Amino acid sequence: MSSHNLSLFDQKRKMHTVSEITRQVKELLAKSFSDLWITGEVSNLTYHRSGHVYFTLKDQGAALNCVVWRSSAAKLKFRIEEGSEIIVLGNISVYEARGNYQLVVVYAEPKGIGALALAFEQLKKKLEAEGLFDERHKKPLPFLPRRIGVITSPTGAAVRDIVRTILANFPRAHVVVHPARVQGEEAAGEIARALQTLGEMNEVDVIIVGRGGGSLEDLWPFNEEVVVRAIFACAIPVISAVGHEVDVTISDYVADARAPTPTAAGEMVIPKEQDLRLDLLALRRRLGLALRNSLERMQTALERAASSYVLRKPLELVEQRSQQLDELWRRVSREARFWLEGRRGTLDAAGSRLRSLDPLNVLARGYSITTLADTKTPLNSTSGLEAGQSIETVLAKGRIVSRIERVEEN
Repeated sequence: MSSHNLSLFDQKRKMHTVSEITRQVKELLAKSFSDLWITGEVSNLTYHRSGHVYFTLKDQGAALNCVVWRSSAAKLKFRIEEGSEIIVLGNISVYEARGNYQLVVVYAEPKGIGALALAFEQLKKKLEAEGLFDERHKKPLPFLPRRIGVITSPTGAAVRDIVRTILANFPRAHVVVHPARVQGEEAAGEIARALQTLGEMNEVDVIIVGRGGGSLEDLWPFNEEVVVRAIFACAIPVISAVGHEVDVTISDYVADARAPTPTAAGEMVIPKEQDLRLDLLALRRRLGLALRNSLERMQTALERAASSYVLRKPLELVEQRSQQLDELWRRVSREARFWLEGRRGTLDAAGSRLRSLDPLNVLARGYSITTLADTKTPLNSTSGLEAGQSIETVLAKGRIVSRIERVEEN
């Protein structure tokens, strides 16, 4: 082909940018692949701090990149987990910056199990691992509360059952109803705020939170994490009364007490006044009987004391005690005399030994003691003595001072 023909060919070309082609592909895919139900296994799962969720949906033959935008992720009733089998609803789109196509997920549910059931088990397992269900965190219910708080719908049957039961049991009870929606998307937030409000006001002694029966979806606000954590954080004891006896919510696990029905919560929260009156009468009878028995024992003891020998003849008792004291004094005196005589004999023997060693007694037998006159040092040898030194001789009676004339060694 000649250079002239190449030039003409170039002039006939219609040029496109990468962005234009990518946008056209995106529009084509969006029209052709919308509202798709797809099932597969989750891999490469990432929960981004922005709130978006990214993962790959795969089967044995292929893989598809998926994204769940934050607004859709917030509506999911369960948490997507790595390796789980799920079913998703979404639209094929193109990430223009890379030219990659992906599935934008707007709804997801676990395969083989309901989303709510899975969400229930996931949250229950998470909170149990944190220790929110431990018995050591449970607060005791007050025996006779001054005010009882009730958080429920003001128009439902539950509030009527609770209030009617409480007042039937204890007509003078004070009930404070804090209205809150108990069904729908806004219910969980309202219940949590009501728990916080009553807890901070500190005007009630116990709180009942609950509603009547319904489906799992109807009772779901009491499985929401925000409600469960609000119950755990409440400084006031909380009774969970949700649904019928067979219904179980996560609020039941974290609450300080669980009532199988709202009516049962009314029975549980306060005793029957008539039962209290009967108990008081029984206690009064027991106390009266105990007092009578005590008085009878005291009277018997007083009569026994009044008839005793001590009170009948007190002077004879004093004389007996005086005689016993005299006898004791004689015994002490005798023992003291024996002891002194023994010590005196010991002392005489020691004196005899000391007298036998007395140097004066030795002198009396004709011996004497000679010392240097100036130092008073006793002499037992001529060593060191010289003529002219003065010496002193002590006799049994008197002493002699003399001067050495001559010293002989032997």
